[in-house]
Amino acid sequence: MKTKAGAPVLELKEFGEDGVFSGYGSVFGNTDSYGDIVMPGAFKRTLADHRRRKSMPKLFWQHDPGRPIGKWLSMEEDDTGLKVEGQLNMNVQQGREAYALLKAVDIDGLSIGYRVVKAEDDETEQVVRLKELQLVEVSVVSLGANDRALVSGVKSIREGGLPSLPEFEEFLREAGFPKSEATAIAGKGLSHLLRSESGGHSHGDSAAFAFHQEMARQLGVA
Repeated sequence: MKTKAGAPVLELKEFGEDGVFSGYGSVFGNTDSYGDIVMPGAFKRTLADHRRRKSMPKLFWQHDPGRPIGKWLSMEEDDTGLKVEGQLNMNVQQGREAYALLKAVDIDGLSIGYRVVKAEDDETEQVVRLKELQLVEVSVVSLGANDRALVSGVKSIREGGLPSLPEFEEFLREAGFPKSEATAIAGKGLSHLLRSESGGHSHGDSAAFAFHQEMARQLGVA
């Protein structure tokens, strides 16, 4: 079984003691650190199988089958990805601990455990498109790998700094750009700014400022 990070938990019902929360176990179109992209429809058959059996994938803590922490109440695909709603078991210690950590936003990750049924190699973009997955479980996890580059990239833009060229390329790929586009954008734009700063040109600061403003606008972090 393979695992893949999804996205942060969207909501933990405030002040509720029932432990209900929601989020995305997987996000479509996002190139992860392994070079995989989950495609829309990847969960259609496995969700239909669970509905037919009147079952649900398991809810684990950190992908550990020895630490179930509750149950999934609903799962469905939407335009964003695999939307899930679950309920933590507040009668077991691990469930209560997970609830406390989620409520305090000390952790906020979701991650899927799956088996690949159908995949397609895209040699041009150097990615693997996952077209059908057998969903085994969705876990609450401490760290979502898919969000690592995006968070660091947004933080860099907010703080007014320029990331390194490899960091920026990874940031763009994690944000959903194909490899060819990410390389072109980083190579033609960021590399010029980095050369300007290292060469001490007077226009470097203004160019960097324009870069930050435009990227912040496109990413919605201005």
